[in-house]
Amino acid sequence: MKNFSYDDFELREIQKLEGHTGKVLGIAWKEDTGVGGLPAVIASWSDDKTIRIWEENFSGFFVCKAVLEASCTVRSCAWSREFKLLAAACSDATTAIWENVGVHAYEHIYTLKGHENEVRSVSWNKDGQFLATCGGDKSIWIWEVLPGNEFDCTKVLQGHTEDVKIVHWDEKVLFSGSSDNTIKVWEETRFVNGDWRCIQTLGESDRGHTSPVLSLSFNKGRRRMVSCSEELTIKIWKNCEEDSSIELWSHACTLSGYHDTTIFTVDWMRDLLRDVSYEDMDPEIFASAGADDAIRVFIEDMDNEVDGLSFKQLLKKEKAHETNINSVKWHSLDKRRLASASDDGTVKIWDFVCPWPPTT
Repeated sequence: MKNFSYDDFELREIQKLEGHTGKVLGIAWKEDTGVGGLPAVIASWSDDKTIRIWEENFSGFFVCKAVLEASCTVRSCAWSREFKLLAAACSDATTAIWENVGVHAYEHIYTLKGHENEVRSVSWNKDGQFLATCGGDKSIWIWEVLPGNEFDCTKVLQGHTEDVKIVHWDEKVLFSGSSDNTIKVWEETRFVNGDWRCIQTLGESDRGHTSPVLSLSFNKGRRRMVSCSEELTIKIWKNCEEDSSIELWSHACTLSGYHDTTIFTVDWMRDLLRDVSYEDMDPEIFASAGADDAIRVFIEDMDNEVDGLSFKQLLKKEKAHETNINSVKWHSLDKRRLASASDDGTVKIWDFVCPWPPTT
């Protein structure tokens, strides 16, 4: 990485957010907040049956502004930017929908029912018109937002042979990771509205995972994907059909030997470190964490990309939490900010310190 000293990078704790009385299972930054004068907003959820909404004040510290009461453990949440909605996947096989109806005010407006087992993950598409849910019943449901805050299930996707751990919408394509060790890529069939098909399955034969897929994330250009699994590896995938009408992915590299316990979460930084031209592009960065209580940050090793992509560990933050780290999330618009959530009942906000301006 030209003009940077690797020794100058650091992950510095800014604040510990306390309030949950159980394990914090995940976090989600609210998009389009934290820049342009708008205070940053983040949601955290827990097995204490609550979702907490935290907002940054003028001093740069986060304060809990709302506590949303659920009927059971909340497994996953996702913000809809367009419709001011927050979806929550729940362990009682339902998905709860809250609407932001005013300053720090949220109203429970709908409960989606249909799954036969707990809902594990939720994801909105880009324009907030569709919501994907998945769960322990091995299925993925596609819900359409209708006028008057109504919802309609337009399709149930079957294809995974075990429970579906995660769904993640990328533009118009939907990705799912499962305990059957695969990542599936789903696309709505062109010219046949409402019908879907699995266009690709990334499994062991594709140098994929050999145990349940627990997390996945995309870079800003949406041409690369990172995933992690219980077999203690991190895999990088690249879009190999940039000019094709069908989006296909191939294995780029595998990182192993960094984690010696389960890796629960990975998240790609949404931007490059510097604003540079395409010809002088900076390396990309992602973070990972899991049962070893540490947060790791990896950087693209552009000097060793002889046969393809290569990444190396940039830094390791030991004892970032007291126990398992369930989620790490980069702020979508602020490349210096990272959040983490843990079984210790806390959320932490981190400052990603890097040399700025670059050293020579």
